[in-house]
Amino acid sequence: MDDLKYQVDLLNAMNRRLMDERKMLQLILDSSSSCYVYVNFKENMVRTLGSWSQYWDFEVKSVSDFEKIFDTVEDDYVMPFRDTVFLEKKGLELSGVQVRKKAGRMWIECEANVIYGRDRKPEEKVIRFRDVTKYNLQNEELTHLVYFDEISGLYNRNYFIRLLGDMIEKADGQGETVSVMFINIDNFRSINDSLGIIAGDEIVQHFGDLLKEFISDNVLVARFSGDIFCVAAYAPSGESSADRIFEGICERIGKPIPISGGQEVLLTVSAGIAEYPEAASSALDLVNCAEIVMFKNRNRGRNSMAYFSQDVLSDFLNNVQMENKLKDAIFSNNFMMYFQPQFRTVDGSLRGAEALIRWKDETGKFISPAEFIPIAEQSGTIVPLGTWIIAESIRNYVGWKDIMKEPIRLSLNISAIQYRQPDFVESLLKIISEYNMNPEELELEITESVLIGDYQEITRKLSLLRGYGIKISLDDFGTGYSSLSYLKNLPIDTLKIDKSFIDTVLTDENTQVIMETLMYMATKLNLETIAEGVETREQFEFMEAIDCTDIQGYYLAKPMPADEFVNVIKAGKSLLLMGDL
Repeated sequence: MDDLKYQVDLLNAMNRRLMDERKMLQLILDSSSSCYVYVNFKENMVRTLGSWSQYWDFEVKSVSDFEKIFDTVEDDYVMPFRDTVFLEKKGLELSGVQVRKKAGRMWIECEANVIYGRDRKPEEKVIRFRDVTKYNLQNEELTHLVYFDEISGLYNRNYFIRLLGDMIEKADGQGETVSVMFINIDNFRSINDSLGIIAGDEIVQHFGDLLKEFISDNVLVARFSGDIFCVAAYAPSGESSADRIFEGICERIGKPIPISGGQEVLLTVSAGIAEYPEAASSALDLVNCAEIVMFKNRNRGRNSMAYFSQDVLSDFLNNVQMENKLKDAIFSNNFMMYFQPQFRTVDGSLRGAEALIRWKDETGKFISPAEFIPIAEQSGTIVPLGTWIIAESIRNYVGWKDIMKEPIRLSLNISAIQYRQPDFVESLLKIISEYNMNPEELELEITESVLIGDYQEITRKLSLLRGYGIKISLDDFGTGYSSLSYLKNLPIDTLKIDKSFIDTVLTDENTQVIMETLMYMATKLNLETIAEGVETREQFEFMEAIDCTDIQGYYLAKPMPADEFVNVIKAGKSLLLMGDL
């Protein structure tokens, strides 16, 4: 009896244990977002467990019902999905795959495990399905951040270089060429500054969408930064050639682009093209060559493109060498200031001096400002160099005060980049104050290029400086497209007539009429006029006859070092005009 009771108690304990384990298993299944299929091959039994209804709206009761599952996923995933579900057909024990459902775009991870008998025949199988949509979307976002530009949706620089490398490797094996085109939106900085960053991003998005139209199996498109884009074409020909793609871009931007706020922007672009294997043998070098051409080509005009050549490379390398020498010269203070006198036509008295920078390199050779100033502007070194020019010129001027019979005008050329510096006005006034100079004896020369893109802000700064008594001179007058409108709107005191007019004033009747008209208008507007580049007595006499108030040029005096200019100050007049020479 005791033995029977023991057997009953043992069975009850085992049942309770089984029930507890089943309860625990059911709790695990209920709390899991996964679902399972159990297959018993010996008994031909199929059973589903877990959150089955979250995945499918039908039951699987036999092996043949698996076809219903295959019908729910996208076509590209059916075969690998089938191989995983029926892994026993290939004698596999474990297998896994991710598939995407047609409806709702749900991602499902499928893992299968088969238990084989001693005869290697399958006995049992468990298939697990897990929702991995969230993780895949996160991975897609991370992948997009790694490979794609956030604003334009195009490839980013790093991924583009990687794909271009693959393209070049393929071209090398097949004896083909690869074209790379570097594209820059003209004056994008001015557009961004005037309309705002949001509008700038809209333009980038619009331009990126435009470039997507050219993407194909043989054409890659990327945004590198800001307004810089890059296109690569494998075996370029026909519609995929760089020329045709550029023509297509120009055609598509031929109409104004609408942006938020009801405004419209008309874009133009500049492009540089380099080809493998002629220009370079690696992806990065090919991109750099195209970039070099693009930056050089920006000065040719809008909607223009150019191809890479050895001449372009030589110019670039010379510019790099010049830029490095320029930085060393700034650091070592290897510059000097020259001053060219300006004289009044009415009595030959000294009106003032234009400060001109000179640079003598380590070999003793003078390097023309026309050569190094553009490079200084491109590299940004014009800002510290310009500050030095201002301070050194004012220092020399203040040093002449004791020998001046009367104050003269010191004229300084200021780069557009300097004017655009937020602290330009404060910096200039600080230097004037440090040297105790009278602001009314200073004249700043500006060109029309200074006003492009930042007209209102530059005009505000000029008006502020003029309020301190500083004079403003419009340099190279007559060479711009809208100079006459500036006479009415700009706070200016002086017009400097460009040398190109002086060169032809004696031989061209149209030039003579223009000069006479300008002098008449200047007189009526109470503006001084300076004819620069006067090199002959006949040119001087003509400008004097039409009432040009001041003369500057080799005929009267060349630019000279500060110690020589002292003699001009002491004379206080042009010895040539006064008949002393």
